[in-house]
Amino acid sequence: MTTIHLTTKIKGSKQIVFDVSRNIDIHQKSASPSKESAIEGVISGLINLDETVTWRGKHFGFYLTHKSRITAMNFYDYFVDEMEKGKFKSFGHEHFFEEENGFTIMKDKLQYKTPFGIFGKLFDVLFLKRHLTDFLLGRNKVLKEISEKNI
Repeated sequence: MTTIHLTTKIKGSKQIVFDVSRNIDIHQKSASPSKESAIEGVISGLINLDETVTWRGKHFGFYLTHKSRITAMNFYDYFVDEMEKGKFKSFGHEHFFEEENGFTIMKDKLQYKTPFGIFGKLFDVLFLKRHLTDFLLGRNKVLKEISEKNI
């Protein structure tokens, strides 16, 4: 299993950052380099507990779909999305929000397992982990910009 940890400091309340983080329209904006769009389930606005979204995006030259469900949510502190259908053996993304001194500390913990045995592990080491890290960094940059405009 591969784990990616990221921390982003955002000037603004955790309520704003929490809602921006689960906004489907904002995610689509942040994922525009991969042409990612919501095609099924919640396709616009805020996603909530036990709701699903299916994404379609271009990664590594291929259009892929990925269906996620929000499996846990504690308003404005935490939520989890987990893959229900997609190319990974497993995929879970935990989102944490803490407020301190006028800033929100947003933490991502992404854990996944690749299929295809040793070939999947090699692909992960050579390409996938960096791709997913860059994807999340780009997403978090957009979340920060939008959240800080809404102060």
